[in-house]
Amino acid sequence: MRATLMYGAGDVRVESMPDPTIQQPTDAIVRIVRACVCGSDLHPYHDLPVREQGMQMGHEFIGVVEQIGADVATVKRGDLVVASFSYQDNTCEFCRAGLQTACVHVGFFSAAQAELIRVPLADGTLVALPVDTDSALLPSLLTLADVYGTGYHAAKRANVAEGDTVAVIGDGAVGLLAVLSAKQLGAQRIILMGRHKVRTDLGREFGATDVVAERGEEGIAKVRDLTGGGAPKVLEAVGHRPAYDQAVGIVRSGGVISRVGVPQYEEAPVGFASLFGRNITLNGGPAPVRAYIGELLPGILDGTVDPGKVFDRTVSLEDVPEGYRAMDDREALKVLIAF
Repeated sequence: MRATLMYGAGDVRVESMPDPTIQQPTDAIVRIVRACVCGSDLHPYHDLPVREQGMQMGHEFIGVVEQIGADVATVKRGDLVVASFSYQDNTCEFCRAGLQTACVHVGFFSAAQAELIRVPLADGTLVALPVDTDSALLPSLLTLADVYGTGYHAAKRANVAEGDTVAVIGDGAVGLLAVLSAKQLGAQRIILMGRHKVRTDLGREFGATDVVAERGEEGIAKVRDLTGGGAPKVLEAVGHRPAYDQAVGIVRSGGVISRVGVPQYEEAPVGFASLFGRNITLNGGPAPVRAYIGELLPGILDGTVDPGKVFDRTVSLEDVPEGYRAMDDREALKVLIAF
């Protein structure tokens, strides 16, 4: 099969490698029909040390089941399926509590920008989709693998509810879908902090009522002025330290910061002056998107929402290196890979 490998920062190649095979009776082999490049894929694209053996890339995919292990019961050959970006048994105590990314058997995909993929724990990971491989809904359905569920997780962990004021930091795909999710959950005012007009225009379409392009202290002052002292609920969808500092700066006393941007730092202020003294709740984490697929799928199928609008460029598998470059250069918001 052909697959995407990264050999170091900025060095993405598409090469031939052996097809995956069934290794456990709970496995499935899926032929991928749609995948994509994630904003989190750009972290190693910036700083992965040079390596002799390439690292397979990709964690979001929709595909057709080609083979199943003897114990797989919930999907069959020929099914079109979506997978969460983590694989899990979906039966342990953490999965039953809706925290699949803490499953006792959890693992995370990193091989989905390829023609085929092995899916461990297929019954707990794959969800059959009631559409065909030529459906116009595929881009939106693909967002269930990560970015839509992750944006929704940000809003859920912040307990966004009817009439709330919410600030979203970041105009990438997750941030924009956090806007959409906050709107779905009833937020009345949604302030999107982003400076790329094409993206923030989509954010307005998804439900943002205000856009703040300023950053740093200027951005903090603008949001605090708009909200009369700070936003009660802040969704941080970037993962870099300046975004965290911005969240601390704009959150209202007694409010909550919900982080879903993968943190690229280990240390940040949580003391009396930053969080403790103002009774701020710090929340969030890796999104258990498997828990949300059933909840979010109907709105896509009936056309109520169209999260697939975050894809603004489509490439073939062979052109995936160009997709990375386009996203890194901010020429594309999110790149879809069509097979």
